[in-house]
Amino acid sequence: MGPDQREVPRHGTEHIRRRTFLEACAGVGLVSAAAACDPAPATHRPHAAASHLPEAERDRAGTPDWRIRSQGPATAVVGYTDRVSVTPGEECGLYVSTTAPSFRVSAFRVGWYGGAEARLVWSSGRIPGRVQPEPRFASDTRTVRTDWRRTLAFGTAGWPEGAYLLRLDAEGGHQRYVPLIVRSTRGSGRTVLMHAPATWQAYNRWGGYSLYEGPSGAYAARSLAVSFDRPYGSSGAEKFLVYERAAVVLAERLGIPLAYTTGMDVHRDPGVLRGARAVICLGHDEYWTPEQRRHVTQARDAGTNVAFLGANTCFRRVRLEQGEAGPDRTVVCYKSSFRADPCYTTHPTLVTTDFRQSPGADPESSMTGVLYEGYPTDAPYVVRAADHWLYEGTGVRPGDGFAHLVGVEYDRVTPGAPVPEPLEITAHSPLVCNGRRSTSDSAYYTVPSGAGVFATGTMRWVEALMAGTPDGGRDHGMDARTRAFVTRTTENLLHAFALGPAAGHRPAPRPNVKDVYKGSA
Repeated sequence: MGPDQREVPRHGTEHIRRRTFLEACAGVGLVSAAAACDPAPATHRPHAAASHLPEAERDRAGTPDWRIRSQGPATAVVGYTDRVSVTPGEECGLYVSTTAPSFRVSAFRVGWYGGAEARLVWSSGRIPGRVQPEPRFASDTRTVRTDWRRTLAFGTAGWPEGAYLLRLDAEGGHQRYVPLIVRSTRGSGRTVLMHAPATWQAYNRWGGYSLYEGPSGAYAARSLAVSFDRPYGSSGAEKFLVYERAAVVLAERLGIPLAYTTGMDVHRDPGVLRGARAVICLGHDEYWTPEQRRHVTQARDAGTNVAFLGANTCFRRVRLEQGEAGPDRTVVCYKSSFRADPCYTTHPTLVTTDFRQSPGADPESSMTGVLYEGYPTDAPYVVRAADHWLYEGTGVRPGDGFAHLVGVEYDRVTPGAPVPEPLEITAHSPLVCNGRRSTSDSAYYTVPSGAGVFATGTMRWVEALMAGTPDGGRDHGMDARTRAFVTRTTENLLHAFALGPAAGHRPAPRPNVKDVYKGSA
C-alpha cells in the first residue's frame, strides 16, 4: 500500500527454538516428521506428470472444483508451509491447526487447463486434526510467529513447475488455501513469472499484526518484522488470487515457454534469470531486497525484457532474516522508523525504508521507468500512443478510456526522477488522489542490451483480466470491454517479450516525456 498512513521490522534476535530430533532427521531424509505425529496419510496422484515444464500442462484436463466454497470461522482450518517455494521433487513441511477431527490436503496447480484454470496434482488421505498452540509474540519488533508441530511432510516428485494452491479441507466442509511455488532452476529461453511472497506476508494480518497495523488498526502498533512461520489470513492466498493468478492463467494459455520463481529466490540466487527472455513482475510486488533489485537490473542489462504488471513495485527496501523454520523466514521493514533499524549506522544501504529515501536513496524509477505516487484513486485508463505495438488489435484510438482501470495505487513518470532513456509514455491518465489532481502513466523503454521494459502504472491490471467474470468479485466496476483491452495488450506484451530483446523486433520507444509534461518539474 501507500506511504506511511498504515504500516513496520524487526531486530531483536529472538531465541530460535531447537527442532525435535525427529524433525531434524526428517530434514536430512532419515524419517518423515509425519510419522512422529500421526500415521502417514495415504496419498493420491491423479496423473503422473510427463514433464516438469509448464508448457506440457497447457492442454491437460483441469479440475473445476479447485475454488473454496466455505472458509468458515477463522479457526476452522489454517496452515502454512516451511518453504515459500520448492524445486520439483523436494520435500515440504505443512503445519496445520484445525478444530475439526480431521482434514485432507489437495494440491492444485494453477494454469489454463482448457479454462478450468487448475489441475489436481496430489491429494492426501485423511489426516487427524488438532488445535495448535496460540502464536508467540516478540515485543521488540511486534512479530507474530507460531511454534507449531509439523503436521506432515509431503514430497513433490512429479509435480510440474508452477504456482500451486494447497487446499485444506476440514471435516465438516470448511476450507483454506496455502500457496506454494514449485520453482524452476533454469529460465534460459523462457519467460520467468516472479511471484511476490514478501508482499503477501507484509499485508498478512494473521495473529493481529502486519507491516501496516496492529490489532487496533494503528500504524504505530504495526510489526517491524513479519514471519512466514504463520498462516495467511482470509482465504489463505488472497494476494496471489487477486494480483497474480489471472496472469499465470493467461501466460499458460498462450503456450509460451515459462519458468516460475519468487522474489525471495531471486534475492538468493539469480540463476533462473540467466538467459531468460523476460521476467514478469505481477500485480502487487512492493517489497524487494536490494539483492533482488540488483539481480533483476543485471538481467535487464544482459538482454532480458522486464514487465511490471502492477504499481507500487519495488517501493520498500527489506531484509530477509532467520525464522523458526529456517533462513529467510522473516521480512524486516522499519519504514518510517528507519532510524531504529540496526543497520542505520553500520550498513545504510540495507536500511529498511523506501528505496527512494535516505540513507541509500535509489528511486525505483531507474528500474521501472515510473515512480509510485499514491493511493487511493479510481480513474479511467486513457490511451495516448494508440499506435504503439502494445495496443495492436485492441482497436483503440488516442484518448480512449477504460473506466476504473487506474487504481487503487498508481505510478507515473515524474519529471526530475531518474528514468532510463529512450522512454515513451503510452497511456496518460488524469486522476484525483486525496483531493490532488495528478496522472498515472504506462511507460515503455529500452536499454543498450536491447531489453524492453514496460510498466502499466496501475495496480488493477491483473485484476482487469478477470473483470466481468465470476472470479472478478473485486473488479471495481471494470467491465468486459476493459477485460478485452487488457487481455489483448498483455498477450501482445508476453508474445513480444518471449521472442528475446524487444529492441531487436519491435519499434523503438518514441521519447515523449517533455511533450507530455511540457517541461514541468
